[in-house]
Amino acid sequence: MSLTLLRRFFVSAILLLLGYAAPAQKFTAERSELSFFSDGIVEDIDAKNNQVGSLFDAGNGDVVFIAKIRDFVFPKSLMREHFNEKYMETEKFPKATFQGKLVGVKAGSPGEQKIRAVGKLNMHGVTRDIDVPGTVEFNGGKVLTKSKFKVRLEDYNIKIPTLVWQNIAEEVEVRVDFTYKPI
Repeated sequence: MSLTLLRRFFVSAILLLLGYAAPAQKFTAERSELSFFSDGIVEDIDAKNNQVGSLFDAGNGDVVFIAKIRDFVFPKSLMREHFNEKYMETEKFPKATFQGKLVGVKAGSPGEQKIRAVGKLNMHGVTRDIDVPGTVEFNGGKVLTKSKFKVRLEDYNIKIPTLVWQNIAEEVEVRVDFTYKPI
């Protein structure tokens, strides 16, 4: 083994060990719930997705999540079918993503902290900047995040057929409730 190659090996090994010695700041979703509520005149629509993948870096606030649209569960199967086929066009747009930062996080500080999630929400083929309120809490090695905000369907080119305009609100309430564990 050449001296240069040996040096690279030892430098890589030291950097790797230093990385493991640093306190855990990176987290993955242990439990996730992304849900929405539409307050329609004729009928309310409430759906939940507990299969959302997410990563959070408490050191710099970076956060990302990905949700498969088909994983939303509805109280009625017909609602799910219409949601996937007529509104979200799931075959064409199979996922929703968020990539951004949790601003105002004091990593490891006890108690609930008010924060903002700032970044890009991509849904139905449209990416928009969002800035929404939320909370974060460091508790027993886990990180709990919550947020509740409104999304205008028109902003994401989600069309409501005139026949059912009374069933679906133009604005839906989105709720995020994730529990992270260290990676």
